[in-house]
Amino acid sequence: MRALDVGIVGCGFAGAATAALLGRAGHRVTVYEEFAQPSALGAGIVLQPTGMSVLAELGVLGRVLERGARLESLHCVTPENKDVFRLDYAQLHPALFGLGMHRGALFQILHELAVAAGANLRRSTSVASVRERPQKAQLLDHAGQPLAEHDLVVVANGARSDLRRAAGLLRRERPYPWGALWFVARDPEHFYRDRLRQITNGTRHMLGLLPTGLGPRGDGLSEHRVSLFWSIRMDRIDDFRRTGFVAWKEQVLRYEPDAAFVLDQIESVEQVLTAGYHDVVMSPWHTQRQVFIGDAAHAMSPQLGQGTNLALLDASALCAALNEDVPLVVALERYSRAREAHIDFYQFASRWLTPLFQSDLQALGPLRNVAMRLACQLPFMREEMLRTMSGIKRGIARPSLALQTILAALPAAR
Repeated sequence: MRALDVGIVGCGFAGAATAALLGRAGHRVTVYEEFAQPSALGAGIVLQPTGMSVLAELGVLGRVLERGARLESLHCVTPENKDVFRLDYAQLHPALFGLGMHRGALFQILHELAVAAGANLRRSTSVASVRERPQKAQLLDHAGQPLAEHDLVVVANGARSDLRRAAGLLRRERPYPWGALWFVARDPEHFYRDRLRQITNGTRHMLGLLPTGLGPRGDGLSEHRVSLFWSIRMDRIDDFRRTGFVAWKEQVLRYEPDAAFVLDQIESVEQVLTAGYHDVVMSPWHTQRQVFIGDAAHAMSPQLGQGTNLALLDASALCAALNEDVPLVVALERYSRAREAHIDFYQFASRWLTPLFQSDLQALGPLRNVAMRLACQLPFMREEMLRTMSGIKRGIARPSLALQTILAALPAAR
């Protein structure tokens, strides 16, 4: 395909990775970011082998590994420290692992990469709508005034994107009633390492502790971090901020006494971040001159830890499709087909798993514990759970993503 003039709306993980890949391939790229100083909101994320394979394609996996914290397993227990499940990456393949990462650290690396690839970043620029014409797509501001025209517009402005409805592709868009409280703490002794630890009590209470690596460069800290997250109904956040802060810290400490040093760093309720989640379904993910990627296209619950990884895979698949010698609309159709099975599976699995961990259906908690323990004891079910955790599943009856291709990108497999 000829070199395209591409406008990317949003400079998060999906937008920055796409800008870097398309810029390297010779396309002209402009990124529109509504904030004067773009940054990544939130705390820790989990990079799975799938996401790391794209970072290897981008040539930055080494830098990411230096900033992240290697994860060998996901371990979920009850408050009595009884196993609900434990999944070790090595049980699927000895070279597999996950990576706990500070959002800001990954954003910094991808943002620098996009700029180095020649992307033009237009800060403090909010795109309100896209008007498609036969030869171009026109971006408009909130006053209806034209901002620019491009051959293709890539919408990558996150789960709360306002551009979805006008495209006519939206099938579902609803917020989840439950979200999370987050805090990133210093962990100078690197106490939390090697695993994502979750403590769950029924379906209303879940505590997580995620090793989060070293954080962004230049933030003045050289210590390891750990991200604490706590499940909460979104309609109870105001009550938590008004009256529940002290009681919450006491409850967390009862669940995880070892986290006292984390809680000691939380001196005020203002230090605790909140995160809400959405369930977004579109079909397909493209029109004639627009394509949606990342959370803008398929936001989901974070239960399976796949959001960042799916966004990176979107960027890679879109660039591959656009580099084929076919008309633009054909390339976009190939992109949607290439991503469909993978995304459909994780949206389905995430949607059905969420009530087992975050809901008011307390009776599901004991059933979940029994089912998860049994599944981990059955070799076939354990392997399917490991494939799901690693990000390679594409459905119940479909073949998974090629594990050997992903392994080739990881340093331990070389």
